[in-house]
Amino acid sequence: MIFHIPSPSRQLFQKRSLAVQSVMRFWNLKLNSQTASFGADSGSGPSCKSEEQRYISTEKPPHMPVMLKEVLHYLDIQPGHVVLDMTFGGGGHTKAILEEISDVTVLALDRDPTAIFLAQELAKKNPGRVRPLLGLFSELESLLSSVNVRAGTIDAVLLDAGCSSMQLDRAERGFSLSKDGPLDMRMDGMRLSNMPCAADVVNTLDQQALASILTAYGEERNARKIASAIVEARRVNPITRTQQLANVVAGSFPKAAVYSRKDRLHRPAHVATKTFQALRILVNDELNELHAGLQAAQRVLRSGGRFCVITFHSLEDRLVKRFLQGDDLSNFEHSHFDQLKQRTGNLAKMKKNGNALWHLLSKKVITPERDEVNENARGRSAKLRVALRC
Repeated sequence: MIFHIPSPSRQLFQKRSLAVQSVMRFWNLKLNSQTASFGADSGSGPSCKSEEQRYISTEKPPHMPVMLKEVLHYLDIQPGHVVLDMTFGGGGHTKAILEEISDVTVLALDRDPTAIFLAQELAKKNPGRVRPLLGLFSELESLLSSVNVRAGTIDAVLLDAGCSSMQLDRAERGFSLSKDGPLDMRMDGMRLSNMPCAADVVNTLDQQALASILTAYGEERNARKIASAIVEARRVNPITRTQQLANVVAGSFPKAAVYSRKDRLHRPAHVATKTFQALRILVNDELNELHAGLQAAQRVLRSGGRFCVITFHSLEDRLVKRFLQGDDLSNFEHSHFDQLKQRTGNLAKMKKNGNALWHLLSKKVITPERDEVNENARGRSAKLRVALRC
């Protein structure tokens, strides 16, 4: 199932949903087989395949955990608690938890082998207090079972979605448009080496499919223009580098428009930012995995356990918000509805019956304080939602 987030318009959502479903059928049927022959046909192929073994490094990446003070407050961890950090990343939140409470056990999950390497190093320094778990959100329950942790026994869960600083900062990972590297973007490329990378996507999918991906996962208004530029450019040479793709996208706009967009700090933002976001979400199946992670967290938390979720873009936040409100998302792929109508009906139901599974600890979404944003600009788009498992 490919998970889609509804748009405010019923007609637009229908078009978006059908387009992405068509893209994914194409992806599943053709991309894996074409990827194998792409390198031989093009002469060089996606360079991400040859550089993926360079990920793990003993160098400690700079890492600033987002909204640390707020997370520690709402998790309310007590001595003896078992905490699940579902996105260990650089380990900033876990380290703070270990420093704050002496008698605590942290289960450190991440799909990225580099993150798990760091978790293993932290576990050596804190014997018996950190248990690294390598895998996807969708693999969580089987991983917990393998270390004899039963569902319904975990006291607190933190899910910090999105990329970590060590992924963005390392050019060889292919996430950053500001640093030249192989166009990869796989969070677990070393573990799943046959998984298609971003270079496979931009060099294999047709123009309509690319435009649908940019619209659905990047919410890019100029998706058709960018998709056309990508197809034209790859006819000359395969697009295999991050800066190469950034330049192709920039080339589809007037020069004055390349940095005309603004981020939440009102700073110039590159026009390729949403393109990179869309490709990353597709390559890593992020929305499906987030949905699976939310469901898994709901099952593994004990009654009265606390759940903190940090998201970094509207697609993630909308999904988390609806999940915690108690919306039935089981058939979401096939339901074409008016978002406002659904929200109004759901709130009326909650007023009458309440949410049987979650009690929201903050009715409003929590955002970083201005001082934190000034110190850590990457946290400027972060949103924190917190709930108590009923």
